[in-house]
Amino acid sequence: MPATGSKLLLPTICKFLAIFCIIITQNNVAGNLNPTAIGVHRRFEYKYSFKPPYLAQKDGTVPFWEYGGNAIASAESVRVAPSLRSQKGAIWTKSQTNFDWWDVEIVFRVTGRGRIGADGLAFWYTTEKGDYNGPVFGSSDRWNGLAIIFDSFDNDNKHNNPYISAVVNDGTKQYDHTNDGATQLLSGCLRDFRNKPFPTRARIEYYNNVLTVLIHNGMTNNNDDYELCLRADGVQLPKHGYFGISAATGGLADDHDVFHFLTTSLHAAGQVQEPPKVDNQEKLTQEYKEYQDKLEKQKQEYKKEHPDEAHKDEEEWEEFYESENQRELRQIWQGQSQINEQLRELSRKVDEIIGRQENTLSLVSRGLAANAGQALPPPAAGQAPLPQVSAGVGVTRQDIDLLIANQNILLTTIREIRQLAGDINVRTDNIQINQKNAPTAQIQSTGYDVQSLITEMRDGMNQVKQGISHVGQRLGMPQPGAQTAPCPTGSCVGVTLFLSVTAVQLLLVFLYNIFKNRSEAQAKKFY
Repeated sequence: MPATGSKLLLPTICKFLAIFCIIITQNNVAGNLNPTAIGVHRRFEYKYSFKPPYLAQKDGTVPFWEYGGNAIASAESVRVAPSLRSQKGAIWTKSQTNFDWWDVEIVFRVTGRGRIGADGLAFWYTTEKGDYNGPVFGSSDRWNGLAIIFDSFDNDNKHNNPYISAVVNDGTKQYDHTNDGATQLLSGCLRDFRNKPFPTRARIEYYNNVLTVLIHNGMTNNNDDYELCLRADGVQLPKHGYFGISAATGGLADDHDVFHFLTTSLHAAGQVQEPPKVDNQEKLTQEYKEYQDKLEKQKQEYKKEHPDEAHKDEEEWEEFYESENQRELRQIWQGQSQINEQLRELSRKVDEIIGRQENTLSLVSRGLAANAGQALPPPAAGQAPLPQVSAGVGVTRQDIDLLIANQNILLTTIREIRQLAGDINVRTDNIQINQKNAPTAQIQSTGYDVQSLITEMRDGMNQVKQGISHVGQRLGMPQPGAQTAPCPTGSCVGVTLFLSVTAVQLLLVFLYNIFKNRSEAQAKKFY
């Protein structure tokens, strides 16, 4: 039994040791990915980078970069290739690098409507700038340098796309599109970078002939969530080259947007000597103070030698600029002026209202005085003479109330007629719309609607007639204690006649509108 137990325990110990070794190896690899951990000096290179905001200037150019083909630069990103068929574009640095080792971080997004996209995007580090409409993802073939290709279309039908590959070329090899560069790639990994919720990030590092590519898949908003895609030792690249990004579309199309291109140069510890930091703040402050004192002394000496010119100059400066007290007084004066203008306008309106009230009261008092047979009071100073009221005509408060009530009744009736006309128009439009939407050209039966409309019209006309007769009766009723004055000669129109003519005119206009709408509806039925 002891022998059997030891045999079972031995494989378990071996598995534990194997797992422990794998974990240690991964930790060492992860520690070597970051050059800062081994004491490498890093310096940001702004002439080989771009990022938002204000990525592109007002004239459309990108500082220290040049782009062409179908690329479009904006303030937030560079659309290297839009989502149209057979589009190509690229963006390249204007100058070559002046450092040997570098680290480039690219933030991009590849989006498209389809489940499959094309063709892809490529990062370049070459001795010569490529073409803007080249055959290899928008750039030139037979390049001398490095290409990191983000291929989104499966040309070899091996179902291994989207794929990220590193291809090194010495300027003599032609890229193998048929096999997606499988025969030429240095290394690669299978990563899906299309239609991600967050931008995809790629970090490409070249230090001591070691090429490392880290990928952020765009599934989280953590900018440091990188995964190792490939690592290759002994990679020989040119000492100086141009950075660039290109993209292309084919029968399928994606939007290829690049937001950040951040370049950092890597230097060994002690290779770059930083200039010593000298604290010159106190020295500069002392020099500035001495200069101010010297200038003040020269001004005083000039004023003593030329008192007239100095006084004249002070007056001219005072004319050009106003003091704080002058500005406050000017603002107070402007505010008081505006308040005064508003008060004058309000006073004028109040005077106008008071004048109208006085005229109305004078008219009523003169009418009452004339009805009682008293002498009329003279008009007030500044007022126009009021019209004379016949002694035989009596205007009482009841007559005024009756006239106002009749006017309100008339307005109410007019509103009801207007509402009825609006309802008729709405129903007519509905009938026309139903006839247009009918499946055949047959005339739709609308007898029920017409009958209901005629009934409503008859009821409305009866109400108008009743209202007019009621108004006439109330106006024709003699007032108790007042004599009915004969109608004066000349053009005299009674209230009853005026209301009757007005109602007839409204009725004619209303009937004309109904006839016109029905005629148009009948004419539209034949189309």
